[in-house]
Amino acid sequence: MENQKTILDYDTVALDEAQDAVIIIDQTLLPGKIELIALHTAQEMWDAIYLLKVRGAPAIGVAAALGIYLLANRIETEDFEEFYQKFTEYKEYLDSSRPTAVNLSWALKRMDAVAVKAGRDEHKTVAKVKEILHNEALQIRAEDVEVCRKIGEFGLELVKPGDGILTHCNAGQLATVKYGTATAPIYLGQEKGYHFHVFADETRPLLQGARLTAFELHSAGVDVTLICDNMSASVMSKGWVQAVFVGCDRVAANGDTANKIGTSVVAAVAKQYNVPVYICAPTSTIDMATATGADICIEQRKAEEVTEMWYKERMAPEGVKVYNPAFDVTDHELIAGIVTEYGVARAPYTESLKEIMDRKAQRG
Repeated sequence: MENQKTILDYDTVALDEAQDAVIIIDQTLLPGKIELIALHTAQEMWDAIYLLKVRGAPAIGVAAALGIYLLANRIETEDFEEFYQKFTEYKEYLDSSRPTAVNLSWALKRMDAVAVKAGRDEHKTVAKVKEILHNEALQIRAEDVEVCRKIGEFGLELVKPGDGILTHCNAGQLATVKYGTATAPIYLGQEKGYHFHVFADETRPLLQGARLTAFELHSAGVDVTLICDNMSASVMSKGWVQAVFVGCDRVAANGDTANKIGTSVVAAVAKQYNVPVYICAPTSTIDMATATGADICIEQRKAEEVTEMWYKERMAPEGVKVYNPAFDVTDHELIAGIVTEYGVARAPYTESLKEIMDRKAQRG
């Protein structure tokens, strides 16, 4: 009998050139339904990112790279400047879909840079520029897999077999192409028989921990326990958690990190119980131009996500005020280490993050 496919057998985000589309898992339907959808237009791509059909900083970056290539490939002109003007319009439009996740703008800037170099500096034909954009988009996707695996290897060195690990939101395979960031040490540990005990925060108001992290870890056979966000102190006080692994959407130069709302609460609780907090961050999320977390733009989302999104009937009074930031900033003093594909940065982060980025530049 053929083994039934699990969520881990599907590509989070991929290019389908036959359909001329970016193919994603519609994560708003999980865990109840696994549905692949094709994104053809700029509007569909923008909506998919904004509405969280594709989400997680690395996956958003990959989707943006593949998407801008497809849109660029349809621009019908042989004049590079005319081509580039339309390319820029598409790039700025996609970039406006979510302001906090730096991978979105990082991927689009990287695609922009190769287009400018090829078309303006090297005077290549528009057809050649499109070919270069195609290759760069696929390279960004391939790199994401390797980056996540390296983060997993460095993260695995920070824990031991049998440890309890707590994670918040979803920084798993569903947030990347493969392995995830915060879950990469868990998946690599699973391959080595480490038998971790994972606690997944539910993650209000969008329930990414319940719908996505618990779903994918359970599908992978990981020992995972779902808890409400306000239960982290309870499990830590019992000594059930030896490390916290979370992802992030932006790292400031001083080590402050922006991640899903509630991460800073987990970090504060962890400090109370002497549990180390590790931020799993590809170098593409490190923004050395942002001095501190106070400079990070925090996305504000619709009140309906809190008051009625997951309920048959509205669960809050009509007209009540709602504050619904998508992210919060975890102070660098609460962070034991930032795990990247080039190693683990530790305090003082102004120095270690610079060293990490220098290492990347030297190897790049």
